[in-house]
Amino acid sequence: NTEKSHCCGRRVEEQQPSRPLIYPPFPRTGHCVCRQCPYTLGLSDLSSDDPWPPTLRSRGAPFCPTANRAVSVPQSAVRAIAPLSPFSPNMVSPRSYNLLSTATVVAFALLALERVQAGAILFSKGSSSSNFVFSLDESVPAAAEHGERKKNNTLYQWGSRVVDTEHMDQLLTDSFQRWRAESKNGSVTQFDYAGLVNVFIGTEANSDPGNVFPGASVPFGMAKMGIDLTDTYSPAGYNDDINAPVRSLGSLHDSGTGSGDGSFGNWGVMPIVCSDGNFDKCSTTVEARKRVRANGKDVAYPGYFSSTLNNSIKMEATTTRRGGLQRYTFDQELLESSNSLPHLVFDWTRDNPSTWAGGEIDFDYDKGRITMNGSWYSSFGAKTQDYKASRYEGFACVDLLHGSQKIAKAGLWAGDRFGQDTKLVGQTHANLSQNFIGSDPIQSGSLVAFSDALKVGSNAVQVTVRFGLSYVSAQQACANAEEEIGPDWDFNAVVAASRSQWNEKLNRIVLSPNTTDEVARLFYSSMYRTFLSPNNATLEAPFPTNTSFFDGLYCSWDTFRTEFPFLSLTSPDDFREIVDNYIDGASQTGFIPECRANLVPGLTQGGSDGLNIVADYIVKYGHSALAFTKEQILAQLVKESYVTPPEWNSFGRQIGVYEKYGYIPFGVFDSTSTGRQTREASRTLEYAFNDFGVALAAKELGDEQLYQNMLNRSENYKNTFDSTVESRGFKNYPQKRRTDGSFVYTDPTFCSPIDNASGHSCSLQQENIFGTYESSPAEYAFWAPHDGAGIVNLTSSSSGEFIRRLDDFFEGPGGSMYNVGNEPSFVAPTMYHYAGRPSNSVRRVRKVVHNNFNSSILPGNDDGAAMAALVAFWLIGFFPVPSTKELLILSPYIPEYTIKNPVLGNVHVVVDGFDPASIGASIPKGVKAYVQTISLDGKPYSSRCRISWDDLFPGAPEKTTEMVLTLTADGNAVNNCGAGGAKDLPSSLSTGGWR
Repeated sequence: NTEKSHCCGRRVEEQQPSRPLIYPPFPRTGHCVCRQCPYTLGLSDLSSDDPWPPTLRSRGAPFCPTANRAVSVPQSAVRAIAPLSPFSPNMVSPRSYNLLSTATVVAFALLALERVQAGAILFSKGSSSSNFVFSLDESVPAAAEHGERKKNNTLYQWGSRVVDTEHMDQLLTDSFQRWRAESKNGSVTQFDYAGLVNVFIGTEANSDPGNVFPGASVPFGMAKMGIDLTDTYSPAGYNDDINAPVRSLGSLHDSGTGSGDGSFGNWGVMPIVCSDGNFDKCSTTVEARKRVRANGKDVAYPGYFSSTLNNSIKMEATTTRRGGLQRYTFDQELLESSNSLPHLVFDWTRDNPSTWAGGEIDFDYDKGRITMNGSWYSSFGAKTQDYKASRYEGFACVDLLHGSQKIAKAGLWAGDRFGQDTKLVGQTHANLSQNFIGSDPIQSGSLVAFSDALKVGSNAVQVTVRFGLSYVSAQQACANAEEEIGPDWDFNAVVAASRSQWNEKLNRIVLSPNTTDEVARLFYSSMYRTFLSPNNATLEAPFPTNTSFFDGLYCSWDTFRTEFPFLSLTSPDDFREIVDNYIDGASQTGFIPECRANLVPGLTQGGSDGLNIVADYIVKYGHSALAFTKEQILAQLVKESYVTPPEWNSFGRQIGVYEKYGYIPFGVFDSTSTGRQTREASRTLEYAFNDFGVALAAKELGDEQLYQNMLNRSENYKNTFDSTVESRGFKNYPQKRRTDGSFVYTDPTFCSPIDNASGHSCSLQQENIFGTYESSPAEYAFWAPHDGAGIVNLTSSSSGEFIRRLDDFFEGPGGSMYNVGNEPSFVAPTMYHYAGRPSNSVRRVRKVVHNNFNSSILPGNDDGAAMAALVAFWLIGFFPVPSTKELLILSPYIPEYTIKNPVLGNVHVVVDGFDPASIGASIPKGVKAYVQTISLDGKPYSSRCRISWDDLFPGAPEKTTEMVLTLTADGNAVNNCGAGGAKDLPSSLSTGGWR
């Protein structure tokens, strides 16, 4: 909400405040939830008139109603709303209810009135073995109109009207049946797990979106092809708002980012028809050509994407690493009624945030080839005075001639949103630059009419174009297309090759076919996203590199916690390439990159968290496979530990004052370096954990002095805690601190879900005066992953008090302060382990998963798959301590699975006593869910709270560790970490761990 006086289109003073994230099970009247203001609107406030306050419409904010109109909602309509969690078929959880899009709430009411206008969801109870999985099989019937479901259809979580539900339901059912049939026959060695992936998780247009990219990509693909919407909030290009128009099908995207303006969306293509075949009057500008999608026609799965416009034109894409094929199908009836040939508009200039700064386009009519280049501004890069540091350059090569299809007419076009739309037929070249008078972006590109297009059946024709992409040159973009796609332009072959690459990744963790459909779908969909980013742009770096090169490190602050620890389980080679890229990144800026966004340095959110990613690899795999010597790595670690860059907004740390005071002071005059002087408490906590990662890496590399120095300095996290601060009956919270040692008070609930002050800035804004980043002091009070025991001692007088404090944090009478959508929260559900109560952690994780994760929404940005990896870890019953070899043990949602690691060997996990009844929001009495004993290769393992990496993996690729977790229903009987007492607790710095 950009206008503070309004919330959901009404003035704030006209409303009564309510807790923004705390709701009872689905009430008799619905609510419209606004992200930035903690107020609600009942269904009596709904309107069929213009629902968008002007300021919200301009930003594409979530749908909220304005005017008043009484609406009666029958209970039958409420009962039609199925669960938000795959584990409970009968209720809507309090936390997840808040995440319903406001458009969805409106649509429920309108549905009750038989006036479905936008975003409605119909659910039905029953078996949930149906959801998103897709293929090119055109024999599956097209979707019925939304709301017209087959009698026995068992849909789960269709969050919008854009998805082809009938098609996908059938394919998912087939995949599950095939999986179980092949397993029963003993024939499963490599299964098509891509068939269990729902790429649409996290694409819902709601008030706290996942911003997931659902389009076509190979694992870590640089090319990511999918539609780009306009007039809506869609940082990844896509969301499920049926009313949001498509502006084009773009070739570059990021996934799961939190950037307000989004990123990439370059090289868009839009299929159009031109009335009476009049080339000059073809609609080429975004405003003229944009068009909404048809109901229920979007289809996507790993390696393939399609969407159909409401004029029946179908857009399809499949990709290689640096290229792709796009296919456009035009109904003959549409062409004849318009007296038009098939046309494609190629958008040279537009990206998602409209930041084009200049470039060139060339059209070789004889070759049928368009080459384009341009520069754009990064969506998350620090701006310099001349803007050069925040710009990136891109190049595209588009081939138009294949098979029988010919160019009937073509040229270049230019226009604007005020009506200019000019074509130059036969024009071969244009060179344009940013207009610094005014802010309206330049619109330009090429327009091509095709003849003799491939006939598809008797009623349609198909146009296919080949794309090559590069960050180096147009020539290299063309070479990439020729190398990776070749001359055949075999669309189905590229789809199959992409799917094969995905299955190679997904088969690295093999679940038992006795896993419930919901869990299998959620797990493989989450695992899929852990391989979606970062983007492998090797050989495409815009500067000299010595190793592989990855873009979209977006951002290390998110991904060091779960994404890279999860990658380390199965994928040492992928992990090694990315770590090489991190270390080599220092050759450009002097420091390991923190966040590379659109090829340029992004903004630092806390510390230098790339250090923890490098440490995670070195601690687990050593350094010998890396492209750098031990001496080179140590030299960089020493520099990162003791040197402050002149400007630390994008890389490095404010080490000078941190070393001097033992914390980042509030109001310090730093005379030697520059940066956004905020987040003092949380930066201190994160600097300390950066130090811890450096310490363990240094130990592995043999530098004892650096190890000891950084291990000692990692205790600096304690210096942010103010024991005098009290909130809700508990004391000692992280606070800002002056240079004289005195503290500056911040209410521990600020920037938490119960913070009712909608004007509080909690991110990178200069107005963030609260000392923490994207979370509250109450949440950061649990954050020191290397010293959980130290946190227990700092914040409580006993383990019992600490448990009460955690319970109050999650569900105290004042409301929950747990912010599941932001990364500092990741550690909180398992902090019970450090008080010797693993059973409490199991119960808490069960509730968090049930209330927040399912087959449609995410409780916030996926953040480079940090959220996806968190869920994947929880489902297999582990939680990582980053930069270490330690995993906390929980309770799997899966009865049996195998982790395959090509370097360290396999781990076969059997859960003895597994009961699927245990995986709901609460564990029923008498149901086995808690780990009682653990055996490794038949030998008892002492701790039931933690396990070492070295104990888990056998250490050789041909070997397998047999791990058996035996469960009990009596949580109280196992509410400790094992017979070994303190030594079975998770490792902590203050109790001698890591030394």
